Amino acid sequence: MDLRKLKTLIDLVSESNISELEITEAEGKVRIVKADPRAATVSYAPAPAMSLPATAAQPVALAVAEVPVESGHVVKSPMVGTFYRAASPGGKPLADIGSDVKEGEAICIIEAMKIMNEIEADKSGKVTRVLCENGQAVEFGQPLFIVE
Repeated sequence: MDLRKLKTLIDLVSESNISELEITEAEGKVRIVKADPRAATVSYAPAPAMSLPATAAQPVALAVAEVPVESGHVVKSPMVGTFYRAASPGGKPLADIGSDVKEGEAICIIEAMKIMNEIEADKSGKVTRVLCENGQAVEFGQPLFIVE
């Protein structure tokens, strides 16, 4: 949802007698709840890609996996978007395992809101692991590479 539209909705709730507003659109759902007469809180839930109902015949099980401790510097995603290793489909990856990278050098691309953003290495070194698949959705702060 557009930030200007969201701000307008918050102002509308803050200045009116309504205490709660919920809007569902294709890209997600926004719910604005006025906690007290002087403040409003907002929660945003992106639309699920696909949801499967759980029934008594299909119990939901949660698996706990051990996460290995990584050595080296972790390059994290500065934004939410889609991770791409190369500048063009089928192109050579900007950074691969064993690549030497310099601080400030582009190592991947994250597409966010139809804009291709070059992500730069924040430390010089050798790429020892690539933690995301090409075309994978990534979150803010998600580890992308390990550089030693």
